Amino acid sequence: MESSIAEHLHVERVHPRRKPDSFHPPYPSFSARFDPAVEQVVMAYLGVQYRTPEPPPVATAALAELDAAGEHAPEHRDRARYVDEAGFTTVLTILYWTDPAEYDRWRKARAAWTGPHHRSADAGFFSEVVRPTTRRFETLFSSDRTEGVSVAASELSGEIHEHGYWGGARDRLPLGQTDRLEPTGAPIAETDPETGVVTVSPQGNLCLIRSGQEWTETDGDERGMYLGDVEPVLRAGMDFLRDDGLGIGCYANRYVRLTDETGAETDKSFGMSWWHSLADLEAWAESHPTHVAIFRAAMKYLSTMGPAARLRLYHEVTVTDADEQEFRYLGCHDRTGLLRAVMR
Repeated sequence: MESSIAEHLHVERVHPRRKPDSFHPPYPSFSARFDPAVEQVVMAYLGVQYRTPEPPPVATAALAELDAAGEHAPEHRDRARYVDEAGFTTVLTILYWTDPAEYDRWRKARAAWTGPHHRSADAGFFSEVVRPTTRRFETLFSSDRTEGVSVAASELSGEIHEHGYWGGARDRLPLGQTDRLEPTGAPIAETDPETGVVTVSPQGNLCLIRSGQEWTETDGDERGMYLGDVEPVLRAGMDFLRDDGLGIGCYANRYVRLTDETGAETDKSFGMSWWHSLADLEAWAESHPTHVAIFRAAMKYLSTMGPAARLRLYHEVTVTDADEQEFRYLGCHDRTGLLRAVMR
């Protein structure tokens, strides 16, 4: 068994792990291994929202432009869809680079996602981008199938030690070895009077989690158990964070379905949320009734299925510094993303 933290990111710990070396996780899990030459990544969430049953022309054209091949393309991309708390359908494109300079070139070569050419009464556009160093994010997988930023990794680890207990995410974060990752500052917003773009500056050590599920290979009783017993409980927890999470430190939450190249839904979903701090995320996960219910439903499912379970689970947790963040909103309703944190 090995550490989730890659060898080149190991330093002498100031903050001990929550579990001793003698702890044995109850099931195998793995972490992504990035080439040591990768020092920083880009995670870009580009969204377009609209109220109509079908996307308006401005949204369709924008997504087609985003999908067009070009130089400096991301190393991985996902497309997802969800209906938000205000009833807006949102198409979300998630792009990942392991070279921030390539992202800068890609962005410079095309019109801004929240630029004036997208200004319309029919749709809102938002761009939420973070550039964490590899010391500031961690990944966890229940299988050898990668998702998210880890698709751009060079390989997976062997079975890791730091999982299967509360506080494991903090123990897997390389920076957590020496830093408590406490938030600094407070969210502020500025509106450009000419363009109408709202720029939000959250705070230092803003926390992001993308936590996903894939049930593509399930069938029969297992599929029925996941969709009938586990997913509704998961959805209830995601809805709580979406609608009422602000009071416990969750700025915004989205529970989305990944789509394929035709726009059809796949058997993959994930929740992604922005948190005031890693500590707030940990508190919800460890003790809030909505997550306790998710945990119990998942454990019942996994104990029933045992090693035969074909549900695949993963997550990535990121804690970004203030100068690694960029949040812009054009024509969006005031509960969109980080706008919830500043427009109360």
